[in-house]
Amino acid sequence: MSLFDVSPVASSGRGPASRRAPLAERMRPRTLEEYVGQEHLLGPGKPLRLAIERDDPSSMIFWGPPGTGKTTLAEIIAQRTEASFIEFSAVLSGIKEIKQVMVEAEKAAGFGSRTILFVDEIHRFNKAQQDAFLPYVERGTIRLIGATTENPSFEINAALLSRCRVYTLRGLSEAQVIALLERALADSERGLGDMGIEADDEALATIASYASGDARNALNALDVAASLATGRGERVLTKALASEAMQRRVLLYDKKGEQHYDVISALHKSVRNSDADAALYWLGRMLEAGEDPMYVARRVVRMAVEDIGLAAPEALNLCLSARDAMHFLGQPEGGLALAQAVVYLALAPKSNAVYTAYGAVQADIEKTAADPVPLHLRNAPTKLMKELDYGRDYQYAHDVEGKVAAMECLPASLAGRRYFVPTDQGREKALGARMDEIRRIKAENAGRDDGQ
Repeated sequence: MSLFDVSPVASSGRGPASRRAPLAERMRPRTLEEYVGQEHLLGPGKPLRLAIERDDPSSMIFWGPPGTGKTTLAEIIAQRTEASFIEFSAVLSGIKEIKQVMVEAEKAAGFGSRTILFVDEIHRFNKAQQDAFLPYVERGTIRLIGATTENPSFEINAALLSRCRVYTLRGLSEAQVIALLERALADSERGLGDMGIEADDEALATIASYASGDARNALNALDVAASLATGRGERVLTKALASEAMQRRVLLYDKKGEQHYDVISALHKSVRNSDADAALYWLGRMLEAGEDPMYVARRVVRMAVEDIGLAAPEALNLCLSARDAMHFLGQPEGGLALAQAVVYLALAPKSNAVYTAYGAVQADIEKTAADPVPLHLRNAPTKLMKELDYGRDYQYAHDVEGKVAAMECLPASLAGRRYFVPTDQGREKALGARMDEIRRIKAENAGRDDGQ
């Protein structure tokens, strides 16, 4: 219904869908018994099932990927609890509409009517719009149910989030999607039953696989496939028809949302764990979903310095070259350069010694005084500076034995501090031996200085 056509008291759902509506809309479950998936929330004794059965008035947030039944679940709750159901989208509505809804819901509450306000894509509301809900949610004037594909911890105001229960919905399994497709094929009232269409197992499995847990996408693809079949005088949906209807696998990915961070995290951790196959897979997931390839290239360069370091210092140059290749070639050709870099990083020896060392330096800078540079390390280009002992006792490394002078180069408060501790991986093993040699030479030169 339209919010502005009818009072909220009169609304009890969207009513039966037109035969011209998309198949996914027509097949929308009307009861909990028809609802498929989310057993972790709706199974016997599970939290959301208990809340519905007890008519718990708490507001809630449904968080999950597209096509998992967030809107449907809100409608079923309204039907089960005999509440008025008002729905609007955060994309289309502003604070004026929010306040109008609140006023009408408050009037309805005075007559003993309960109102469920369902806000789709609630994460798109700004702070002021989200704050407008707070007093009405607190007073129980409305029962707010928000739906979001984004992590509520980042996208929903803390004040509003603290007044809502968050339920995490999961993408449907392939078996669950196939069950929905079979139901749609058999249903003559709302589905495709009157078309006399059958589907072989491979066709349904193809649609379910390509839909990536999105029931809406799967049902609408089935609708397209059925139309293709009848248009060609066929009565059996084949794998070829299903593939033609889907065109392209649905990749659950949001370049600015949680998927963006989850997938790059999976790529980075696969590289760190020397899993070249997984690293290639996650790289492909990002690039094929339309992620900015230069963002990926920057993160790959970061992996080279954070997790490979001096164990294989050539990795940094390889990654910078891959970045340049991507910039020069673009997609899809440039993706191969990133793939090459990712495989090399995964198989290269690993060290975070430089990363750890620099972190220790940052910590010392933060917690210690900004000590002046020791006088013997300062340049003395003027007479005054020389008179102030700038550069005094400086030892020119090229003039001493082993080219390592026995002088302290850190501030006095940090004298002897050791930051870089090389591992025994790759080139760093040789660097560790060189550091031992430097310490030995330095100690020998210090003994010579003491003997003079």
